[in-house]
Formats: sequence, C-alpha cells, structure tokens
Amino acid sequence: MKELSRSEDRYDLGLLFTDGMPDLEAGEGFRGTIAARAAGISYRQLDYWARTGLVEPTIRGAAGSGSQRLYGFRDILVLKLVKRLLDTGISLQQIRTAVNQLREAGISDLAQTTLMSDGASVYLCTSNDEVIDLVSRGQGVFGIAVGKVLREVESSLVELDTQVQDPQDELAARRAARVAG
Repeated sequence: MKELSRSEDRYDLGLLFTDGMPDLEAGEGFRGTIAARAAGISYRQLDYWARTGLVEPTIRGAAGSGSQRLYGFRDILVLKLVKRLLDTGISLQQIRTAVNQLREAGISDLAQTTLMSDGASVYLCTSNDEVIDLVSRGQGVFGIAVGKVLREVESSLVELDTQVQDPQDELAARRAARVAG
C-alpha cells in the first residue's frame, strides 16, 4: 500500500493506466460531451480539468477555437475516478497529487486496485490485505474499487459511438462544405 502524498514536482503525465483496458484504434476517441456524460460530470468541469491539466485528452487536445477534444477510454476512467473522489470530499489539490502519483505507480492490474482515503490522504491498495491493513489501522474511511469503476465506464460507453480522428475538426469541415457548396 502506498500513500499518495503531495509533491511539488511535475511528473511526466503520460497514460495513467496501461494494462487491463480496451484499446481503441489509433485516432479513435470520444467527444467531450460523451466523455462528460459517461463520467457523470458537466461539460464545464471537463473543460476546466482539461485546461488545468488534471485530466487531459490523450487522443486529441483542443487546438484553438472550434476544435474538439477526443478522450480515450482511460481518460474517461480517470474522469470518473476524479468525480468519485470529489464526491467524497477529497480536495482537488489532493486529487491532483493522487492522479500524478497513480501515473508514476504504473498499475498493471486494475481489477485488483482500490483507492482508499481517510478524507485527507489517498492510498493506493493493490491487494485485499493492504485494504484490510489500512482499515484495521483506522485510516481507511472509504474505498473506490477501480475495477468496478472500469466496468461501469465500459457499460456506459457501450451505446456511445466513437469518433475517428479527422485532420480537420468539425467546424473546419463545415466551413469547407459551405465554401464548396
């Protein structure tokens, strides 16, 4: 069990999780509105988290006015985990630290991972023994089973269409169609 503590250093953000999840084809992802809906957050929250670097889209970031971000499955999972932590009263600053620490941890088996918190700190538990140890010491107040959240995200995206990355964003395509027509 590793306590996810605050750190002053910025980390190489990369992908938060790399194993145990479905991979979309290169360039495929989910639009911001779909990602927000699947994660249970508002589009305004999604935009703020992307602009501040908490959860940035890994498929395609915003490239100026009118462009659309594309989020991968992993991004949506992280969005939902952040939402769950916020709902339990964890500060956004502590969540930022936890997300950065999770990226560094290189988790390989999400189904066996649980995020625990005592309301102030977030702990990464990768076995049932670690969860029991944390709770028996009176530190764990609540836990979030990452594998369960992963399955929730999968099921919420089943009916949502993916969008293939296009070199032109939709606004540019509409303008081009208007000029041509």
